[in-house]
Amino acid sequence: MSAAPVPSAPFALADRLTPAFRRRRAQNWVFLGMMYGFFYMARYNFSAVSAYLSDIFGWSNAQLGTVISAGTIVYGFSVFLNGPLADKIGGKRAILIGCVGSAIFNLLFGAGYLMLDHAAVWSADRQHVTAAAVLNFGLTASTALHIFAALWALNHYFQSFGALSIVKINAHWFHVTERGKFAGIFGIMIQSGRTLAFSFGPFLLVFLPWQYVFWVPALALSLLFVANKLWVADSPAAAGLGDFDTGDMTQAEAEAPATLGFVLTKVFANPTMWVIALASMMIGFVRNSVDHWWAKYFSNVYHVAPKELSHFLPYQIASVGMPIAAILGGLLAGNVSDRVFGSRRAPVIAFAFLGQAVCLGLLGLNDNYLASAWVSMGLLIAVSLCIQGAHSMVGGAASMDFGGRKAVATAAGLLDGAQYLAGSIVGVGMGHLLDRFGWKIWASAPILFALIGFALIARLWNVIPGRGAGH
Repeated sequence: MSAAPVPSAPFALADRLTPAFRRRRAQNWVFLGMMYGFFYMARYNFSAVSAYLSDIFGWSNAQLGTVISAGTIVYGFSVFLNGPLADKIGGKRAILIGCVGSAIFNLLFGAGYLMLDHAAVWSADRQHVTAAAVLNFGLTASTALHIFAALWALNHYFQSFGALSIVKINAHWFHVTERGKFAGIFGIMIQSGRTLAFSFGPFLLVFLPWQYVFWVPALALSLLFVANKLWVADSPAAAGLGDFDTGDMTQAEAEAPATLGFVLTKVFANPTMWVIALASMMIGFVRNSVDHWWAKYFSNVYHVAPKELSHFLPYQIASVGMPIAAILGGLLAGNVSDRVFGSRRAPVIAFAFLGQAVCLGLLGLNDNYLASAWVSMGLLIAVSLCIQGAHSMVGGAASMDFGGRKAVATAAGLLDGAQYLAGSIVGVGMGHLLDRFGWKIWASAPILFALIGFALIARLWNVIPGRGAGH
């Protein structure tokens, strides 16, 4: 694969980014950012309170993983389908569809409290259930678990519209030379939602029943539906600012109609996209191993009751520090990619993979020898910086770079889908590993995937996004 020069707009970029343009773009960012933040809260709220739900329903780690995997596998396949749909109907319409669906299924998931009559009782060492949960409506434990899994899967179907829509809209608003910076800002949106889920979720448990952890983001999404409907525009042209050449297509591609065939060829016939998709799978293995299990890790390993996590200082610092580190990781990766590597994404992603492997290795050593909650906290914060550095480059920049304005949602679907299909394996797979080997294997298991990711993305070291890249 040969490198291609970064294309330039037919006018000076600074001349096009007028104060009016920047203000209108910022308006888009505010409401889209708030929307996507609550998308994330409405997705990670389950992981934030998974230890509590496991306690009251008597779920093993493998059963808990069933719910996680149901969501991630549906998300993974849905983005493949919804990417071309978002390219056809537009990002704004697509994210509004996702918003409505996610709000509805968070409400229904929270209504699952009606299924429980009496909570399960655990042994003193919390290794097994001594009295099963008593359920209403004649439900069995298996039926209730599968109802939750189905509701969470449907929530993830609508969640899958989120990232696709964001990059679809912003591919029209950002020139290719600005997209590393965009990827960093994209990370801020993501991490604000994670912070809400992992900090605010346990806080809500102290004062309200668990269903409000799902009902609060549903209400917020309902309000933000109205705001985004009124004040977000798909493109500068839709906002009355004229067309904006973002420099990610050849003249022939710009003139070609955005047919399904054009979109699919643009994405799936590009070998670079497939290498990035495989690297995205490796991010998915690492990211989902951490994101869906770290809250339960603190509760189980350091013997903190789920309702007490909001008062356990290492957890609380981690719940804020991990998103902050992830934001910094995204911003750092974006700026280094644009300014140091000339808009090449692969070198930054490669270094991020190496960072993940080192942090996870040290976390595994801590789990096996020191068992310090403070060391775990610090290493989880560090690995979050590395994970988001890689993820923001793949999801926030590469999808726009190699998909272009017309096929960006399809490109994002391929890359995001690959990551979440890997995540679906982590859900059930990690649950079974933890049930069999305990928590000392948790940090070590994903290291191999970080190293494979490094080897894959290093092949694209000199590939530059733009016309001709990867072809």
